[in-house]
Amino acid sequence: MVTRLILVLGDQLSPEVSALREADMDRDVVVMAEVMGEASYVPHHPKKIAFLFAAMRKFAQSLKEDGWRVDYTALDDPENTQAIDRELLRRAEAHGADEVIVTEPGEWRLIEVLNDAPLKVRQLPDDRFLASHGEFEDWAKGRKALRMEYFYRDMRRKTGLLMDEGDPAGGKWNFDHDNRKPAPGEVEFGGPMRFTPDEITEDVLALVRDRFGSNFGSLDDFWFATDRGQARRALAHFIRGALPRFGDYQDAMLRDDRFLYHSVISMYLNAGLLTVMEICEAAEAAYRRGDVPINAAEGFIRQIIGWREYMRGIYFLEGPDYVRRNVLNHQRALPGFFWDAGTDMLCVAKTVQQTRDEAYAHHIQRLMVTGNFALLAGVNPYEVHEWYLAVYADAYEWVEAPNVIGMSQFADGGIVGSKPYVSSGSYIDRMSDYCGACAYSVKTKTGAGACPFNLLYWDFLVRHRDRFGSNPRMGQMYATWDRMKDDRKDTIRREAAVFLDRLTKGERV
Repeated sequence: MVTRLILVLGDQLSPEVSALREADMDRDVVVMAEVMGEASYVPHHPKKIAFLFAAMRKFAQSLKEDGWRVDYTALDDPENTQAIDRELLRRAEAHGADEVIVTEPGEWRLIEVLNDAPLKVRQLPDDRFLASHGEFEDWAKGRKALRMEYFYRDMRRKTGLLMDEGDPAGGKWNFDHDNRKPAPGEVEFGGPMRFTPDEITEDVLALVRDRFGSNFGSLDDFWFATDRGQARRALAHFIRGALPRFGDYQDAMLRDDRFLYHSVISMYLNAGLLTVMEICEAAEAAYRRGDVPINAAEGFIRQIIGWREYMRGIYFLEGPDYVRRNVLNHQRALPGFFWDAGTDMLCVAKTVQQTRDEAYAHHIQRLMVTGNFALLAGVNPYEVHEWYLAVYADAYEWVEAPNVIGMSQFADGGIVGSKPYVSSGSYIDRMSDYCGACAYSVKTKTGAGACPFNLLYWDFLVRHRDRFGSNPRMGQMYATWDRMKDDRKDTIRREAAVFLDRLTKGERV
């Protein structure tokens, strides 16, 4: 029998991926490679690179212990060709292999690289997800609007999660209304489980510090899980200590608490160290035991089998050009403070600082602070997309792009959201303690010290009135604008223009 190569990518670190299930341990060789082509197509956060390289090395080691032949290429291997397709060619020549089997990548870019490789490459469906491409396409066919809520209900029915004899547990599908409490006075959870780097991880940290030390992001205090056993412990730690209050405070933000009651396990799930069903079943079991209220369990499970699965469906349904959508024609360059936190807007500075230090910010910080600002300021959505893809440890294009291009920046024209996620400073003030220590005053609408979010919010609505003026979900906002006196409207537009001009010039704002 001719040897085949089984390519395992860095976000497919599960023995149950389709390529490994298809493989023959006696015949085939598993190929894994750390290559600059994948590590540098955007300037990934060093912690993200270190997490993936360490997890890859440990997974390769576990495969060897299970009896697989594994050809593993480290980044600093002198023979490393630094590209996935060239590594496959090199290994194929070494083994006389005539075929590569791989689980389909999660980015169109890499799918096309493998399609164009000078080898026969067979891409198998990534069935770690609940909904296949065909299943999502069937669900989307003929619908005027692809609303996540209805897709989510189908996933609940399919899995049986939080279902009681065909009906949703607690009598409702969605308890989101109960999950919008502002920041608590104190957080009774010490944060995600932290792991001391072992020898493999320390070696990777040294390599990443040497090769990627100039990338945005700190490599100090690396605490991520890097194997399945650690990831399972991190999940249990969250379910026991944080999930009971997760629902109430999932939208809250605190300037001195970076994690609140969040799980910080999405990086483990997206890399393959955890599975969708084990996470969701753990949350459901906690609810069934009476340890977790329904709003917390439902809200958490919805993020995974609702938003996460839906985002993947949108990404593959819309095709490779999705990341270049820009229906609002926003062209402003990404401000420099997204990289250096050099802004007097405390909410933005704190979110960027946290991102730099942790390769993590939770969904409201991403959506309603940095994302909200970028949308209000008219930043080019492709630049916003590339920033999010680079800086977060859980970011892969299949999940990041629809969240940014669709949900955050409305650049897809409303495929993901029925209205843009924009707000003035009042929302951030209500959900956080950022505003109390900010150089700007959230209560000041115009003039000296006025919160930029207040000015830009109205300016955005006026700039795009032709598109959003008839949106029933935005009628009240436009009615409020119309009731303002003309001189107040003029002041808002003039001060917003001055702010945006300073932003364009690179002045500190």
